[in-house]
Amino acid sequence: MNQCPVHFIQHGKLVRKQSRKLRVGDIVMVKEDETFPCDLIFLSSNRGDGTCHVTTASLDGESSHKTHYAVQDTKGFHTEEDIGGLHATIECEQPQPDLYKFVGRINVYSDLNDPVVRPLGSENLLLRGATLKNTEKIFGVAIYTGMETKMALNYQSKSQKRSAVEKSMNAFLIVYLCILISKALINTVLKYVWQSEPFRDEPWYNQKTESERQRNLFLRAFTDFLAFMVLFNYIIPVSMYVTVEMQKFLGSYFITWDEDMFDEETGEGPLVNTSDLNEELGQVEYIFTDKTGTLTENNMEFKECCIEGHVYVPHVICNGQVLPESSGIDMIDSSPSVNGREREELFFRALCLCHTVQVKDNDSVDGPRKSPDGGASCVYISSSPDEVALVEGVQRLGFTYLRLKDNYMELLNRENHVERFELLEILSFDSVRRRMSVIVKSATGEIYLFCKGADSSIFPRVIEGKVDQIRARVERNAVEGLRTLCVAYKRLIQEEYEGICKLLQAAKVALQDREKKLAEAYEQIEKDLILLGATAVEDRLQEKAADTIEALQKAGIKVWVLTGDKMETAAATCYACKLFRRNTQLLELTTKRIEEQSLHDVLFELSKTVLRHSGSLTRDNFSGLSADMQDYGLIIDGAALSLIMKPREDGSSSNYRELFLEICRSCSAVLCCRMAPLQKAQIVKLIKFSKEHPITLAVGDGANDVSMILEAHVGIGVIGKEGRQAARNSDYAIPKFKHLKKMLLVHGHFYYIRISELVQYFFYKNVCFIFPQFLYQFFCGFSQQTLYDTAYLTLYNISFTSLPILLYSLMEQHIGIDVLKRDPTLYRDVAKNALLRWRVFIYWTLLGLFDALVFFFGAYFMFENTTVTSNGQIFGNWTFGTLVFTVMVFTVTLKLALDTHYWTWINHFVIWGSLLFYVVFSLLWGGVIWPFLNYQRMYYVFIQMLSSGPAWLAIVLLVTISLLPDVLKKVLCRQLWPTATERVQRGVKHKAPVQAAQSSDGPLLKDLLRQPRRS
Repeated sequence: MNQCPVHFIQHGKLVRKQSRKLRVGDIVMVKEDETFPCDLIFLSSNRGDGTCHVTTASLDGESSHKTHYAVQDTKGFHTEEDIGGLHATIECEQPQPDLYKFVGRINVYSDLNDPVVRPLGSENLLLRGATLKNTEKIFGVAIYTGMETKMALNYQSKSQKRSAVEKSMNAFLIVYLCILISKALINTVLKYVWQSEPFRDEPWYNQKTESERQRNLFLRAFTDFLAFMVLFNYIIPVSMYVTVEMQKFLGSYFITWDEDMFDEETGEGPLVNTSDLNEELGQVEYIFTDKTGTLTENNMEFKECCIEGHVYVPHVICNGQVLPESSGIDMIDSSPSVNGREREELFFRALCLCHTVQVKDNDSVDGPRKSPDGGASCVYISSSPDEVALVEGVQRLGFTYLRLKDNYMELLNRENHVERFELLEILSFDSVRRRMSVIVKSATGEIYLFCKGADSSIFPRVIEGKVDQIRARVERNAVEGLRTLCVAYKRLIQEEYEGICKLLQAAKVALQDREKKLAEAYEQIEKDLILLGATAVEDRLQEKAADTIEALQKAGIKVWVLTGDKMETAAATCYACKLFRRNTQLLELTTKRIEEQSLHDVLFELSKTVLRHSGSLTRDNFSGLSADMQDYGLIIDGAALSLIMKPREDGSSSNYRELFLEICRSCSAVLCCRMAPLQKAQIVKLIKFSKEHPITLAVGDGANDVSMILEAHVGIGVIGKEGRQAARNSDYAIPKFKHLKKMLLVHGHFYYIRISELVQYFFYKNVCFIFPQFLYQFFCGFSQQTLYDTAYLTLYNISFTSLPILLYSLMEQHIGIDVLKRDPTLYRDVAKNALLRWRVFIYWTLLGLFDALVFFFGAYFMFENTTVTSNGQIFGNWTFGTLVFTVMVFTVTLKLALDTHYWTWINHFVIWGSLLFYVVFSLLWGGVIWPFLNYQRMYYVFIQMLSSGPAWLAIVLLVTISLLPDVLKKVLCRQLWPTATERVQRGVKHKAPVQAAQSSDGPLLKDLLRQPRRS
């Protein structure tokens, strides 16, 4: 990037040099499809209206075109000579990482007059990394360069997320480290106890030198301790971490390769941005989901508008004519009164003018677009799908928005006459005000302020209009799940407008607290409005969203919906997607209720309601579903949450938070409406750090969901219509919400089962490996003599036992995929880290200790009675160690084979191939004199051991005895205390032969026989 050529303006001429030589104050020319080399103040473009179009996909993932505006006094400078003669100074804030905020002002100097002061905002700032689109060229002055640009200030790594499995691994590792130190200490102490008797420390055949006798005792003991540490260090499964990383990396491809999670409509498949959290998908207890674009399609369709209490529906009334489909719909009379006609047309004009929609020709659009009906050769583009839906909807009702040219907005009315309105001011939308306004001037000189926004922000500012009728219609539409907006206006006289201009100018040029001053100015301007009507836009529920939520709840996962929408709309969506059921009793913790009662009283009243039967009935807190008691659903809004999170006068807020959490735990579902992005993250954090420390998952599709996605243990982005910022900041990305079901219930379940077996198996096989070495020290005078040959020590974890467990951890399916999708309750069997609890870990460790005792003492007792082969040769210590090692390799490999349920040719090849490789390697290692070795202690040892009948008997007998306790435990537990998973496995086994026998369809039976065998 720093080496890219950039065009500068120097002394009125165009100069080309590298971008790293950019300095603040340099004037830069950027051409179409080029990337801005630094943060620029937009001076002018080749467009007469001083605008340019930009895409910021590389910054925030938004692929829609954004319009930026040149400084009013410089937009006429189109040549290098004009720009070279510009004299101006810019004052601005210090570099800030916020991409959407900028405060500054420019003083443009002319020869005679005082400087003209113009405000600078984010609409005048072109960010480094953004790309110029549909504009031939622009001129801009460098304001932030290098590491001070907003893109560079956003270079910060995400917080490291660690899975519950990884934390368990580390805890187990500490236990084994303590075992290692204990073993080394015990052997060191016993060595000196044993050597304290005469002649044991210094046998006649190994006399010490004088320097060895005088060596410090503590130094000798410390050296011996370190030697024992090295001897027993194989108990620490270092190779486990390598295998786990390989398993996670390779296993993540199963998500990206899953054809069921590919969306044909968008051509998108799932993405894995991190493989460290695969198994965490199988441990989720809480899901926090956005509504718009996540549960719904974010595909807005204009349904109706209500003007003066009368309802208009597209294609029902058009150009004043009632169409046949209009039966049963309350509409204005086809020949309304003069006043009614005037209000109707004002409403339609407000929708045509109060927006930030861009109009582009079809052949010049590069990005998301939506063609309006009517065959017009233009498309509407906006960062908000709602605005496009409203403009298209009003077009179908007879008013068409044409374009914005030279600061004039043009629209086509019902009589096919073009009306022109001068755009005087835009009072931009923000999430606090929840409304936007425009001030326009008609061709007759009348000045209007048109305002649209949420009902809660419009109704309090209205002094005239049919408020009750429109409010009733808005509430009805909200209950039906439609997104509603209210539209109002007021006429301004010239003196009022001039006062507004001064007020806005003073706020815009302020360098300190500009946002606060603008908010105060907007508050003064947007008042005393006349209500015109309301609109209703439908955002349809995504396919299978309801089935997905129902399955997740059956799996024991609590689902919370966090949205910025109004309560009625969000509640209707929650009913539609089965988050709330018809028998769910809704509890409200809203601002309206808190105004009637104190927060303290409301919380305690809700607490009494949900905990009334807690003494007699036990609710399944984890599942959130109960057949024995009333289901509760909680609705809370952003303002109420702020009060709960706000510290109390005594400096503590924990009491309210704990009470709120207690209420939430007793509810089957929670809806949080009117939420700001930061509040979404606060909710996730509140649950994440509650006393149960549940695993949380956040899913969303927009930039406003990024904060909660980053806060949750697992963040999932939906690749939606609001750009890719959520998908980019998430750990995983999916095309549709319905894919969450398979990702958790199937992939998450499998990942957790596989990696938990991998972790326990590694600790088990290392105990089997090193405990005989510990026992051997009691029989060799604690001399640090190894029981196994060096080659066996090195290759045990690398070659002989590594591949079977790696393949198991990639391919094991203890239950079929269809069964897991059909029965979500199986997810509960692995919940709360069930397979890596201390009880299970101790069982595996004790099993390893038992097997190690069988290996060592079984071989020891055999050698005690049979020390001579048939040809008179005597077994030595290397033959003893090789016999123990052989029994151990066969036992740990067959143990994994017994645990395998999903058999394919790959499993057979790897498991039996590993055993064969061990035998072949041992034959070669001991059957050849290797010239590069300075010792040949293993020569003919393995072959000699196999030539002995008792050795064969010992191998078969000891392997059987070692595996017997685990087999008995599995059989007894499955018969007496079966888990839900084991009951399903048993049912599948009994069902499969019956179905095969009853099938008379040859191809189906043949396909069944081809499938991998489950054991």
